[in-house]
Amino acid sequence: MSPLELRAASGLAGLYALRMLGMFLVLPVFAVYAGHMPGGDNHALVGLAFGAFGLTQALLQLPFGMWSDRVGRKKVIYIGLALFALGSIMCAMADHIVWLIVGRAVQGAGAISAAITALLADLTREEHRTKAMAMIGASIAGTFAVSLVVAPKLADWIGLPGIFMLTAALALIAIVGVAKVIPSPTVSRFHSDAETKASRLPAVLRDPQLLRLNYGVFALHAAQMAMFTVMPLLLAKVGHLDVSRHWWIYLPVVLLSFVLMVPAVIYGEKKRQLKRVFLWAIGLMFAAQIGMTLYMPSLTMIVVWLALYFIAFNVLEAIQPSLISKIAPADAKGTAMGVYNTCQSAAMFLGSALAGWLYQRYDSPAPVFALSAAFVGLWLLVAWRMRAPKPVRTQLFHIGEGWQGDPAALSDKLSRIAGVSEAVVLLDERVALLKVMQDGWNEDEAKQLIMETH
Repeated sequence: MSPLELRAASGLAGLYALRMLGMFLVLPVFAVYAGHMPGGDNHALVGLAFGAFGLTQALLQLPFGMWSDRVGRKKVIYIGLALFALGSIMCAMADHIVWLIVGRAVQGAGAISAAITALLADLTREEHRTKAMAMIGASIAGTFAVSLVVAPKLADWIGLPGIFMLTAALALIAIVGVAKVIPSPTVSRFHSDAETKASRLPAVLRDPQLLRLNYGVFALHAAQMAMFTVMPLLLAKVGHLDVSRHWWIYLPVVLLSFVLMVPAVIYGEKKRQLKRVFLWAIGLMFAAQIGMTLYMPSLTMIVVWLALYFIAFNVLEAIQPSLISKIAPADAKGTAMGVYNTCQSAAMFLGSALAGWLYQRYDSPAPVFALSAAFVGLWLLVAWRMRAPKPVRTQLFHIGEGWQGDPAALSDKLSRIAGVSEAVVLLDERVALLKVMQDGWNEDEAKQLIMETH
């Protein structure tokens, strides 16, 4: 990667991390602190407040990404960060749970994920885009882990309003970072591998393999949000742990999950056993949710079930985007990821809203965990019939600005190369998108063919 690309990728990864920090920091403490404010004794409203972020995120994520194609990436990012900061301030100043719901909805309206991804595509060459995307993925995973450990102590120091003011400050700092650190692209164009294309939505929404993965990310994050709607309350009640000490539980289980995640993912990729690892992880999460539903008499058992849950969660969180990339059509990868991310955001709302309603109705966490077990159990049945993905990866090649050949003919020639599973040339994007076998394909032949047709 060139210095400019490295600056863009690291800067946007940091921007993503700052924004996700604002979401993740409230995850392990929201239910306890929101429950102490006026109206917070109604757990259904607490659940709505927790999930309102996901609702507006789901509604605006794809439109904001498409809007950035017309008005510019940075303008949309500035607007999104400003909305996120405004919503955070509203949450910090809320004096009733209803106003907290409104503030969380405004926070979620700053839906800039798609615009950030598009800007990253503008600023990186095709051959380095996968590495740049991986940097953003790593920043999200790291931010999630740090938040679980830091948030309980932080909430003890400054309270939930203080956390919201901190996230507002981080969003404002991010605006400055976008202006001063992130380069502005000299040319901004649509990228099929990174953005949603409206014309490709019908095909993506009809694909049974992608539908399985979309339900999967929905189940994964609905169960996550449902669990965190009640788990902090359970740690305080059953475990007799003050919120400031909840990190004692989260730190070891998260570290263990990361340690075990790496060999599981490597085994799946290298040994071409992604489906087996995928199903194993879903089964492990289902077992953890059943255990939480039926048997959590002590802090020890809470730790056991949480450890199993986080091992499964981190494996699934790492594998699912890889499966999307392998399964989605080469020219619709960005569209498939856009739908996938929208399902994730919708799950955040529905999972927490249903969990709050169940806890309010039954005054017990067991129905909430049973709901999560139902989500994950259905996922296991849905995923069982998934076809094992081909061991492929996406390869992108730039097509020179002066090239005026036949895209269909070049696509056909590229697809005939040994080891190429799919090839499509998009002349308006000046790119050739190839799906190639992980081992045993001739990259030099593809480069030579593209050069010969210039």
